[in-house]
Amino acid sequence: MLAFFLPSYSQMQDLKQKNQEYEHQIKELTKKNTVLREERRLLKEDPEYFEKVAREKMGLVKENEVMYKFVSPQQLNADKQLNAQKQINATK
Repeated sequence: MLAFFLPSYSQMQDLKQKNQEYEHQIKELTKKNTVLREERRLLKEDPEYFEKVAREKMGLVKENEVMYKFVSPQQLNADKQLNAQKQINATK
């Protein structure tokens, strides 16, 4: 009799586990959705926030404005290595 219910019980446990995983994903996506909605609202309604994002994430500047970007020596070396690798790949 036990052998008859064992496959069904095992299958039910697997389904419960999947259900818990889906519930966790739903919670995480709901949180992310809330954050994105707030970001969207700020971008639409707050000009200062919009300007901050445009400057920081997109590198935009105002007309007649000069942007200075300071990089660490480590970043400069990494950029040089990356450019050298790009040149090598371009000649192939």
